[in-house]
Amino acid sequence: MAVRKVLKDSEPLLRKRSKEVKDINEEIITLLDDMLDTMEDYNGIGLAAPQIGVLKRVIVVKISEEGEAIELINPKIIKSKGQDRDVEGCLSIPGVYGEVTRAKEVIVEGLDREGKKRKIMGSGLLARALQHEIDHLNGVLFTDKVEKFIEG
Repeated sequence: MAVRKVLKDSEPLLRKRSKEVKDINEEIITLLDDMLDTMEDYNGIGLAAPQIGVLKRVIVVKISEEGEAIELINPKIIKSKGQDRDVEGCLSIPGVYGEVTRAKEVIVEGLDREGKKRKIMGSGLLARALQHEIDHLNGVLFTDKVEKFIEG
């Protein structure tokens, strides 16, 4: 396990679409472990593989210290409900914050590190974090969706 460097928004790789993971092997397990270490080291609540230079559809989210980390491989939003506008930031764009409208509730499906299908129901901050990280997998940064920038 290791802490990897988080890429900044000027990095062209962050604008590319990530590839689906076909095989959950040792490389993917190490990637998940490194992503968790990196997210914790950078004091983030979510991280997508492209942010550390890996174009694979893998995200991790942990919205509270005592909460369990969510690891998802090939995540897809299968249902969303409502709308909520709130402030977001991003480890790849330090010091920049802005208001973004996202679904208030989402259901996301993906695989865990054992290859088992997981369905995550999220609302509030969890829903927002899941949507933000899945955007990264599609080459979208939160600044693309900002309605109003906030002084940080």
